[in-house]
Formats: sequence, structure tokens, C-alpha cells
Amino acid sequence: MSESSPVWGTDIAVEQVDGIAFRMYRDRPRRLEELLDLGLRWADRPHLVQGERVVTFADLHAAVGADAARLQAVGVAPGDRVLLLGWNGPEWIVHYWAITACGAVPVLANAWWSETELAHAVATLAPAAVVVDPRLDRPALAGITHAAWDLAEAEGAPAHAVAHGDEDAPAVVIFTSGTEGHPKAVELTHRALLAGLQMLLHITKRMPHQVQDTDGEAALHTGPMFHIGGVQTLLRSVIVGDTLVMPAGRFDPAEALRLIEAWGIRRWSAVPTMVTRVIEHPDARTRDLSTLRALTMGGAPVGPELLARTRAGLPGITPRIATGYGLTENGGQAVAASGADTTSRPGATGRALPCVELAIAPRESGDGEILVRSPTQMRGYLGTDAVSPIDSAGWLHTGDLGRIDEDGYLWITGRSKDMIIRGGENIAPAAIEEALAAMPGVREAVVFGIPHAELGEEVVAVVVAAGEVDETALAAGVRSAIASFAVPSRWVVLDEPLPTNHAGKIDKPRVVREIGARLTAEVAG
Repeated sequence: MSESSPVWGTDIAVEQVDGIAFRMYRDRPRRLEELLDLGLRWADRPHLVQGERVVTFADLHAAVGADAARLQAVGVAPGDRVLLLGWNGPEWIVHYWAITACGAVPVLANAWWSETELAHAVATLAPAAVVVDPRLDRPALAGITHAAWDLAEAEGAPAHAVAHGDEDAPAVVIFTSGTEGHPKAVELTHRALLAGLQMLLHITKRMPHQVQDTDGEAALHTGPMFHIGGVQTLLRSVIVGDTLVMPAGRFDPAEALRLIEAWGIRRWSAVPTMVTRVIEHPDARTRDLSTLRALTMGGAPVGPELLARTRAGLPGITPRIATGYGLTENGGQAVAASGADTTSRPGATGRALPCVELAIAPRESGDGEILVRSPTQMRGYLGTDAVSPIDSAGWLHTGDLGRIDEDGYLWITGRSKDMIIRGGENIAPAAIEEALAAMPGVREAVVFGIPHAELGEEVVAVVVAAGEVDETALAAGVRSAIASFAVPSRWVVLDEPLPTNHAGKIDKPRVVREIGARLTAEVAG
């Protein structure tokens, strides 16, 4: 470590941010740009792997410098928002770091969005420039300054990034589905991202001064980089020297198993759906998976049954199956459960990270709402009239229900908000209902989720239609307005009006209770 490297400590003090007291590390890095030079410690080690492509840490450092210079040449300045749209790969990662190195703010667009959703994001955030994978030819990006997607040669590039501003400046914009309408733009600061990173490194004893030059593991990354989990993975891997191995395209369990064997993968972070498909694939019984020692599952509930199936299907990782809980609005993770925790307390999501405070807000009946207060939480939503879920005392109202046991472990028992979680993606039923209501022939629509063995939940649409409307036409009609992962997979088409409550509104709880119960029973049967 060089003398100029930021200090990473473990002592925690209470500091005021905008009048709210947060627990924070006394000694901490202040800007994400400061992390880039730390990767040079592993210079010749492979850092990014996809197909036949292998990018070392030194390659990354040089490519980021060259790309940052190109961004500056097209006018990108500190504080500008730069929209990044593409699939996982070395280019995406280099562009992310290059935007950051310029002091600009990466806006991480979802590559599965519809044209309507992308156009709304552009209109809301007015990016100064876009960096887009040429495979995604999107009319909504016309007229905005484009930076090149292909990586340039690094000759003459700046040697390293220069910090631009303070820790409370915006660092990234990540989108999350709200309970209604378009995806919400969550603005996170440098402090938020770095506090989350420092907490995870603290509890795993992987602070920069604790990592040895011989450390570093091959890690399989199968989730989207434009999610908060992808950003967390990028930041951590530079500190600890990990090799990130990515599938060549969409997730395929056979390819994941091949990569685990070929690269000696030791760590894998995934949503439960991916884990289920891997352990059920016939290659799981023939591939050498003995190197896999740690698995982290998140993005959807992880119950005792799935933990047991995973341990049986991937015995090499016993007992190191970790999990956790958090929201994009909270910077990604608030609690963590170690492998020992998931063994002794299957179903618990873990205990609060060092700087996180947890509380339960009582309700009239049942478990209360989970509240979180942490220096990792967002500045707010951008370009929306939605009320912030963070109250005046700094508590983030998660909309999830749960309890905290006598040992401080958090147990999630339900959701108070109308949300579907399918394969790790949050889906707002109201947005789908709005898209359906705009279609000719659709009179009423109710959308909800029912349990699904692999995806966690699947999307159900109950539609009252005038005349002949089939499922294919309905699916095609909403596909232009909502993300592909949100298109309903189960349809119930009716010709009689849906039941209403005393106020004359559709009685959605009754529809969900009656039709949802029938569909769930059919699946179980």
C-alpha cells in the first residue's frame, strides 16, 4: 500500500449529515476514484474474463484512463450525468470506471427496459452524454452526445484518476421499481457506496491493509452490473484482487457449471433462481465443482428449504452459504448472515452491518415494518413526485415486514407494499396495470404475484376484456411499455366485471385472494 492510499479503519463514531446522526467510520476513503490505483497492486492478474477475453488489472487501469480521456474530449465534465446502457462485459466495466474517473455520475440504465421506460429516464435525467452497446439501437437516445462503446488503445492516457469533490456528491444513479409507475432513479453518493463497501470488508476482514498479495479468488458474476449488487461487486473486486468471470451472454446453467470447473471458481453471488437452475441441471453431477467454497444469495427470499437443497446439490460450499437483506435505496445491503448463521438460523436474513441501525415500526396487527438508518442510504429519488421513504429522523421505511429476535437477527415475514419479486427483479404491478388499461379492448386489469419454485414469484394478470382478446395479443401489447421481465406469464381473461369495494373501486385483495389461491393450488397440484 502506498503512503497516499486512503486509510480504512474500524473505529465507528456518530457524525451529522444534513442534521441526521449516522454511525460512520472515523477513517474512511472519501471518493470512488481513490480505489482505481489500488487495483494496480494486482497488475498482471486477470481481473475480467468473458469468453476468450481476459483483462488484467493493469489492462483495466490503462483502458479506464484512455476511456476517461475520450469522454472528456466529447465534453463530459465533473458532475455531469452519463447514461450507461449495455450488457455485462469488459466494456461496461471500463465505461463505469471511466465515467467515475472523470468525476461524472454514471446513470445505470436497465438493458431490458422498454423504449417507453428508457425515454422516460432520458427525459427525467437529461444526461450530458450516453455510452451505449451498439447491439441496443434505441431511438430514445437520438440527439444526445454519444461516446464510443469500443475500447481505445491506452497510449498517452492519464496515469490515474483524480478525485473531483467531496464524499457527499452524487456517485451513481441506479433504478429500482417503485410500487407504481416508471422505475425510480435512486441517487447514491460516494459516501453511501464507500460506507457499504467498508462495512462488508470490515466484517470479512478484507480491508486493503489486511489483504495479502497472494490473496484474490476467481468469482463467478451472473447478475446484471446495472443493479446495486453489480456495483458492489466491482468495488470489492478491485480491493481484494478478485478475478470476475462472466458468462458470454444470458445466464445459462450449463455455462455456469463449465465456468466453475474451468476457472476454479471459489465465490459465486446469485439470485435464488440461478442457484436452483444450476443444482437441478444434469451437469451438476458430472462437473468438478470442488473449488466452489462460498455462495451468497440475495435479491429474493432464501428459505430453509432452498438452503437445504443447495447444500445437497453443491456440497462443497457447506456451510458457507451467506445471505443478506437490503434495498437499492439503502445502498444495497443492510444486514448479513454468514454461512454459520444460515446453518444455525435458516430463514434469518442476518444481523445489522456495523454502521446500520434497525428498528421495527409497530402495526395494528402482525409484525411491524422494517426501518433502516445507515450512511449508505440514498440522497433521494430524482425527477419524481414520489414521497421519499426516508423520514425526518433518517429512517428508511422499507415496506417489508419482519421482526428482530433477542440476538439481533432480522427475520422477514412479509411485504406491506404492492410489489412482485421475480428472479431478483422488483416489479411494480401498478405499472403493468397501467399498460394493460391503455390497450384497446381491456376494461379492467389486476396484476399480482404468486409463488414460483424457481423464480420466487411469477406475474399474474387478471383482465376483463371486451370481445376476443387472447393472451398472445395482451403480452405483445404490454411488451412495448414495460420491461421484458415484467410481462405476465399467467393470464386470466374474464368477460364479467371484477368485484368492487364500498368505494366503488376494484376489490384487488379479493381478486388476489380468490384467483391467486386457485392458481397457487393448481401449481402446487
